[in-house]
Amino acid sequence: MKLVIVSESFLPQLNGVTNSVIRVARHQRDLGHDVSIVAPTRPGPEFEGIPVHVVPSIPLVKFAVGIPSLALTNLLDRIGPDIMHVASPFALGAQALAYAQRNSIASVAVYQTDIAGYLHRYGMAVAKPMVDRFVVNTHNAATVTLAPTPIARDTLTELGVKNLAVWGRGVDLEGFHPNNRFADDAVAFRQKHAPNGERLIGYVGRLAAEKQVDRFRELVGIPNTRIVLIGDGPERARLRSLFPTNSVTFLGSLSGRELQIAYAAMDVFVHFGTEETFGQTIQEAQAAGVSVVAPRSGGPIHLIDSGVDGILFDVGVPESPRIAVQHLIDDAELRSRMGEAGRRRVLGKSWEAVNDELTHHYDVARARVKRPALA
Repeated sequence: MKLVIVSESFLPQLNGVTNSVIRVARHQRDLGHDVSIVAPTRPGPEFEGIPVHVVPSIPLVKFAVGIPSLALTNLLDRIGPDIMHVASPFALGAQALAYAQRNSIASVAVYQTDIAGYLHRYGMAVAKPMVDRFVVNTHNAATVTLAPTPIARDTLTELGVKNLAVWGRGVDLEGFHPNNRFADDAVAFRQKHAPNGERLIGYVGRLAAEKQVDRFRELVGIPNTRIVLIGDGPERARLRSLFPTNSVTFLGSLSGRELQIAYAAMDVFVHFGTEETFGQTIQEAQAAGVSVVAPRSGGPIHLIDSGVDGILFDVGVPESPRIAVQHLIDDAELRSRMGEAGRRRVLGKSWEAVNDELTHHYDVARARVKRPALA
């Protein structure tokens, strides 16, 4: 099978879309398929032996945004894909899906970004009806659209998107593991960032307005705690100016072993964003055995059974996040119990298992599209 993955985001940009594309590309390559990646950015002409093709883009809020062009059409003509995987389609993805539909090529569109929610966050809610129409038209050009949760699937159904299925995200169960907490480098991490035995409250993700990282100000001053924020993004400078001196440690982007030990060293993982379609970093924290606090909104509702493997706070109650975090900080046994339950929750969600599900969706899409016979 010749698979082309068209992504609105790729390395060196680090985010959930990029991570998912990497995992999918590796898995399909290892199954013996011919895989290519098309994106606005790339680290080089290849990624781990997988060709990466860069297409025209424009800068927008420190991101390279792919734009429709004849270059993509010509590239796809040369590759001749059997199936198209389109990650978080926007302008570039919309062109790819239209190309696939026009040429009777099976396509799978992966819904990963709540564009309308982001517009509201950035003060452009007036554009929501237009964006909703764009989302419907774009995804209805796909043979199959994969929503990350049943909640997201139902939302897309209400908008008018057809041919929907649910496909979640995998998590590295070996890399993110509770045993990392006892490793020497994790102990050193805690000694550095909680030198007096404080409890570590942590976050991993982009520093962007939609993530609502500024709300960590609500957690400043909880006795015997330190806050570490891991990630980078357009809000980093502004966020640094918001917090009292020495109240928060910004660690920048971490990956690999450094990220694994950072998770394991945390006592409570907190996510404030209310517009998440999924919440991959929540799964990573759960895999690491860390108790989680997140909003009762969007993707976290599907990832957390509140009171069992984490706590969902009420978005309409301002003091709710601090109360939830304080509750966990005060109760070591509860933190441990919820961390263990979170780990159990994700045990069936290895990237291998999740990507095997994706291969099934590819098969379904290909079965639905009848390719014209060669002359």
